[in-house]
Formats: sequence, structure tokens, C-alpha cells
Amino acid sequence: MLIVTSNDIPGHRIDAVFGEVMGLTVRARDIGGQVVAGLRSLAGGELRELTQVLYESRQEVMVRMVAEAAQRGANAIVAMRFDTAHMANNWTEICAYGTAVLAIPLAEGEAGATGQSVQLARRTGTGD
Repeated sequence: MLIVTSNDIPGHRIDAVFGEVMGLTVRARDIGGQVVAGLRSLAGGELRELTQVLYESRQEVMVRMVAEAAQRGANAIVAMRFDTAHMANNWTEICAYGTAVLAIPLAEGEAGATGQSVQLARRTGTGD
């Protein structure tokens, strides 16, 4: 699944739009991680425990968003974004969202084709 933060994909034609898709999770920080992060924040620097939780959460919501897009028949997601919100003192909501689309790579000779789209078109048979 091709995922971009832009509203279009260079070298591709958006042939169908399936609507907004998202992946969502709400995470609670464990007390041990909070204590360690709190102590580490006194000295400054990266809070590795919280960074790891956020990284894993983002990966999880991406998987959920891609699954929803694939279920709708999409092969790409445009305008992808992350959003986070804090709920209560210990919960964090992490959301990935974007627009599920069917993106057709432009073949060699088509206006707007790129080297990548030409290769993809050959591979998928859309450039013959």
C-alpha cells in the first residue's frame, strides 16, 4: 500500500476515492514507565520508554488504517496524517487517517509519468 502525506501521488492518476480511513488506539502509560520517564525528565534528554510506546502505537494505527483501506479496495492512501490527544492524565489517543484511493501508475509516454510510475506500470501491466 502506497501511503503519502501529499494530496496526490506524482506519476499516478487517482482513479477512485473510497473515503476517509483511520486507525485508532488509546494507550495508558504504566506506572513504572511513568516513574522512570519522570525521573529521566528531571535530567533532560529523550524519554526512551515513552518514545518506544509512541512508536509502537503509531505502527499499530498504521496497520489498522491500511487494513481498512485494503478492505475498501484501495491500493493507496493520500493526505495521511497522525493525530494525538490526551485523555485524562494517563491515556493518549493516537490516530492515523487519510483518504483511501485507487492510484493507477502512469506509463511511459503519458503526461506526468515518473521513473517510478513507469516501472510500476510495467510491473502491474497497466503500461502495456
